[in-house]
Amino acid sequence: MKNRTKKQYVLAIYLSLVLAALIAFEPLRHNDFISYDDAMYVTDNPSVNQGFTLDSLRWAFTTTHASNWHPLTWLSHMLDCRLFGLNPFFHHLINLLLHITNTLLLFWVLKKMTAALWQSAFVAALFALHPLHVESVAWVAERKDVLSSLFWMLSTIAYIRYTERPGPYRYSLIILLFALGLMAKPMLVTLPFVLLLLDYWPLDRFQKSKTRRLILEKLPLFVLTAASSAVTYLVQKTTGATEMVANLPLSYRINNALVSYVSYIAKMFYPSRLTVLYPHKAITLPVWQPIISILLLIAITAAIIYLARHQQRYLLTGWFWYLGTLVPVIGLVQVGKQALADRYTYLPSIGLFIILAWSFPKLLAKFPYRKLLFRILPLAAVTILIICTRIQLSYWRNTFTLCNRALAVTEENSVMHYTLANAQRTAGSIDKAITHYRRALQLEPNHSRTHGNLGFSLLQKDRLEEAVKHLQHAVRIDPDYINARYNLALTLSKLGSLDEAISQYRRVLQTDPDYPAALNGIAWILCTHPDLNKHDPNQAIELAKRAARLTEYKNPDILDTLAKSYAEAGKFDMAVTTAELALKLAAQQQNYELLTHLRKQLKLYKQGKNEIP
Repeated sequence: MKNRTKKQYVLAIYLSLVLAALIAFEPLRHNDFISYDDAMYVTDNPSVNQGFTLDSLRWAFTTTHASNWHPLTWLSHMLDCRLFGLNPFFHHLINLLLHITNTLLLFWVLKKMTAALWQSAFVAALFALHPLHVESVAWVAERKDVLSSLFWMLSTIAYIRYTERPGPYRYSLIILLFALGLMAKPMLVTLPFVLLLLDYWPLDRFQKSKTRRLILEKLPLFVLTAASSAVTYLVQKTTGATEMVANLPLSYRINNALVSYVSYIAKMFYPSRLTVLYPHKAITLPVWQPIISILLLIAITAAIIYLARHQQRYLLTGWFWYLGTLVPVIGLVQVGKQALADRYTYLPSIGLFIILAWSFPKLLAKFPYRKLLFRILPLAAVTILIICTRIQLSYWRNTFTLCNRALAVTEENSVMHYTLANAQRTAGSIDKAITHYRRALQLEPNHSRTHGNLGFSLLQKDRLEEAVKHLQHAVRIDPDYINARYNLALTLSKLGSLDEAISQYRRVLQTDPDYPAALNGIAWILCTHPDLNKHDPNQAIELAKRAARLTEYKNPDILDTLAKSYAEAGKFDMAVTTAELALKLAAQQQNYELLTHLRKQLKLYKQGKNEIP
């Protein structure tokens, strides 16, 4: 009867964890993709969008796109696109299902190792509902977080089974699952160290095995850790992801790491002013911050080591779980522009949750109303976390809400100004976009993409001279920035600087010979300004035909140029045929301005005339 009651409790806990997570993350169903990394990972990634093909599979295992080698993550996104297209609801749903699965597996792991039902349930509830974890779940681009954590949990389960009955098959399963986890996100490199902590508590294997044997037992896992770390460093170095290291002195990075350790703890207990990006404010920190941080960390570590000797060994496992799992992302090797990030706490927070869950009964052991508090306080904590998580999810509704939240709670956040400007420009709010691009440039004057996008926005507003200045600045910073160079050529063409425009178009083609818009740009200048044609009327035709082939004769603007080129060469029959095709495509695309132009041109071509507009 007792076993039956316990099984009922366990089932009720599983169901309660699922229900609580669904309630907490229910607002996720309204959330859209965001333009900050979701475009790079999913929405604007043609290799991912096409689902599973031989080319996309090859790409997943060989690409260093997004400055990482994580083929399993790419395959996961491809599967979503194959099944659901670009419907954000289902991409978010898969993230949430993975998060719930991780929660249930965490509960099983702790219950299996400790036999402490309620402490294990409390840790799982904190993990499931804490608002710090919203970023890992609500951000489609962070699929790698929840996916890799699934393999962390599965690897731990395989390890527990191995400790019960060691054997080559069971050990091989640990290696396989760990390798798959590293292929989803290399942050899992700390797993072998955590397994040693679990050997100490709660598995108690140090009492039964020699330390050297336990370390040697994990040697193949350490080899995988070293290999993954080396691959990750090389990928991030070759893609320029570690370029911030040159701008941030080692002394600053060490100080920032110390402050971040304490900041994460503070955010776990008081999750306020959370956002997607906490930028580095300067290359120095107030002296008191790292000093207080290191003194606090040393004091906590010393107290935990002391208490661990007095039968409170869970403290040591929990504390060093937290410290150790943060090492790959604590910023000593700087990747990206964040000083710290909420998503980095997804697995490390488990260590602190273990300390809380197992300390709580001991702290209240002599309190007269402890049974009442055991019921009220966890329920209150869960309720508060659900509310906080739902509020935090509202900031992830779309790019606008996310960026505005970041700008409201941080200072000097050039990345969020730039991201918000891109979203405003896409939505057609060009003036607002220009304002945010200018603010981003005040904070980061030499960001080529900001100059390039500001230049394009100014071009859209016909502020051509101003546009040229920013576009020229963009290509000076990054000579291979072909979109900015193309827009520079287009702007120069509008200003009448035709020779210089052609020169810039040709620079684009040196970088990308199959850039249709650049081919079309040169062809249009040549066919509308015969004096630049060097007495070769077929030159414009060949360029326009090549652009048309590259776009599979489905771009009406390019076909308009080709028709104009035929007319300039006196080939009016070809001009009429091409203009009719362009007219049909423009009608399908409801491009009324182009339709009006093409009707006028088609009438002229049928009359054997070629009037320059």
